[in-house]
Amino acid sequence: MISIAMIRQGAINMADSAQATNIGITEEGWLTDSWYFACASSELKSGHQFRRIMLGQPILLGRTKSGDAFALRDICPHRLVPLSAGQQVDTNGQPTVQCPYHGWRFGTDGQCRHMPSLVEETDFDFQRIKVRAYPVHEANGVIYVYISHNPRNDAPPVVAAPDFGLGDLKPKFIVTDTFNAHMDDAVVGLMDPAHVPFVHNQWWWRPPSTGLRLKEKNFEPRERGWAIARHTPASNSLAYKYLFGGKVTTEICFQLPGFRWEIVESRKTRLLTLTCLVPEDPKKTRITQVTYWINAPLLDFAKPVLIPASRKFLRQDGDMVDLQNSGMAYQKNMMWIDDIDVQAKWYLTLKKEWAAARTGARDFTNPIEPRTLRWRS
Repeated sequence: MISIAMIRQGAINMADSAQATNIGITEEGWLTDSWYFACASSELKSGHQFRRIMLGQPILLGRTKSGDAFALRDICPHRLVPLSAGQQVDTNGQPTVQCPYHGWRFGTDGQCRHMPSLVEETDFDFQRIKVRAYPVHEANGVIYVYISHNPRNDAPPVVAAPDFGLGDLKPKFIVTDTFNAHMDDAVVGLMDPAHVPFVHNQWWWRPPSTGLRLKEKNFEPRERGWAIARHTPASNSLAYKYLFGGKVTTEICFQLPGFRWEIVESRKTRLLTLTCLVPEDPKKTRITQVTYWINAPLLDFAKPVLIPASRKFLRQDGDMVDLQNSGMAYQKNMMWIDDIDVQAKWYLTLKKEWAAARTGARDFTNPIEPRTLRWRS
């Protein structure tokens, strides 16, 4: 039997080691050199911008009038005013964000383009002033931001942008919540397989009368993560067949730094629910759930019910985190056991390997091996 304190101490040591060499992980235990969910495409209107906290840092998320998304550090280096409080203006034919305090203008690449207070005789080179710019990727109605460990690093991302095989699908709906938890605790809580019959035991999801059933699932390594191998769903297979028709299969995947997605599909129909976790502060993690489907008219009809139900489902996990915090205020040591806690251990093992690989300037090697896990839920 192993306790979470032992594993967490290893994670702390790993974070301290990586911080000393300045590669791969922050002092707070958040992975860098990684892509994170930033916002839904629909949130970002042309010609506007807003602030979002990611990995403890303020980031301006913006979209030019021509429709291109961009991300900058949301602090003007002059008097530290948030650039997101300013407005977008054209500067020599290029889109720029103008600081509301003194009018300094910064391009979408972070380069300072204009300082209106300078007089012609001034020999100050304002073009050497720059704010941090973050690589951005937009796909399937979602915007991702790449956060490198070195803020001055302009090299291309070391990993490809997230791709969940969605083709040109757009979200059917998106729900968001904020957990009062460290990123690690939020990840572990969301992928815990044994809590469902107790935390989500409402009539519309999993009533207590269902009882506990033996689960036996085959797990396999995937890119920077793992998956419950594709299989035929059991307890709710009739519901799936009613919604999708024909033979139905499901697959659940996890990938660093914090993406979990579940695919349910038949020959013609596909449903994918993507859950994205982003640390904001040491005890605050933003959870966004994006749901897609195709050729499922009954789901289209049920959206007015599905959206509040999804919000409620996510909040139930958040409420349990709050209860957990009341215990963590007095005791840090948690008990982890097999097999229900194996995925939690995998997550921390993957984090350790990621930091070691970035620190050693080598390729990441997935340490997870195929395994069958059994539990009752």
